Amino acid sequence: MSVQILYFASLREAVGQSSEVLDLPEGLSSVGGLRRHLAGRGGDWVEAFGQGRLLASVNQQMAEDDHPVADGDEIAFFPPVTGG
Repeated sequence: MSVQILYFASLREAVGQSSEVLDLPEGLSSVGGLRRHLAGRGGDWVEAFGQGRLLASVNQQMAEDDHPVADGDEIAFFPPVTGG
């Protein structure tokens, strides 16, 4: 099972890439599980995914950590945007 992951704004800079295709490990089935898996890469990934609040979307729909992920999904992570 694989998904496409997109990284936006300062997150893209922190992890050094804008996207990747990832084969999901057995048992990983939610956005929150994916966040933990990415943080588990260590280094810059811990900083990017282990602290602060990141927003996520699955197939261009906002998603919480308990949202399921499925084969072929597009999952985007991005920092909260403020404006004024």
